[in-house]
Amino acid sequence: MFTRAIVLAAGLSAFAFGCSADEATNSEGDIQEIIDNLVDAGFPRTDIMVVDGKVYTGLDAEVTLDASREMLDTDSATQEQYRTTNLVSTAITNICFNGAAYVSRAGFNQGLNLAIANFNALGLRWRMTRTSGSTTGCSATITGRVTSGSGGSSGFPSGGRPFGTVNIGSGLAGLNVNTIEHVITHEIGHTIGMRHSDFFNRSISCGGSAVNEGSGGVGAIHIPGTPTGATVGGSIMNSCFRSSETGEFSASDRTALTTVY
Repeated sequence: MFTRAIVLAAGLSAFAFGCSADEATNSEGDIQEIIDNLVDAGFPRTDIMVVDGKVYTGLDAEVTLDASREMLDTDSATQEQYRTTNLVSTAITNICFNGAAYVSRAGFNQGLNLAIANFNALGLRWRMTRTSGSTTGCSATITGRVTSGSGGSSGFPSGGRPFGTVNIGSGLAGLNVNTIEHVITHEIGHTIGMRHSDFFNRSISCGGSAVNEGSGGVGAIHIPGTPTGATVGGSIMNSCFRSSETGEFSASDRTALTTVY
């Protein structure tokens, strides 16, 4: 995810901070299988990148081997804005977010609290709880990390569990807390299976040439009751963000999340 007003010119350099250290580096064979699975699921090869043994798509979402395999499992009975086929299972009732890395950074610390409050205000079938390392009472845990750059990255669910890492670039420290809240909320959205709202044309929020992240009817499933189009500022899940973001869910974001969860 990039900020449109500040680092749009950085382009694909987002991958300089797009790695999740808690996920094991893939072997060459695993990398090729992940790529093949993504292509089969409808992602264009031009949207798939490999950095430090990890595979990314959508410019900020890491895809593990298990997650790529799940993307090939279609479910025509549940055509659920856009989501992946991978969702958080009903066994998960309390998603803990380890925010220890953000405590010493006031904007990040407050932004995380606000992001967690965004999800809890919706009354979803799971809650989010902030922790500093303890896993007591947690069904699953997401660990927040500070990396380089001025954006964020995370990944999609696998095995019914949310992706385990959210990376937030240190360059966001100069932005207001609402923008930081927006980025953290966006990346948490990916961890629970939300795709970019403008995946079909990233230029809507990012500017520049039109880029389609790919769907194939599997990797980007439209959620009933939400728009099939996208507008600048219309969703917290837009590909790129502005320095003027409010950090709050739009009406379509709320519909999407309450429909899925």
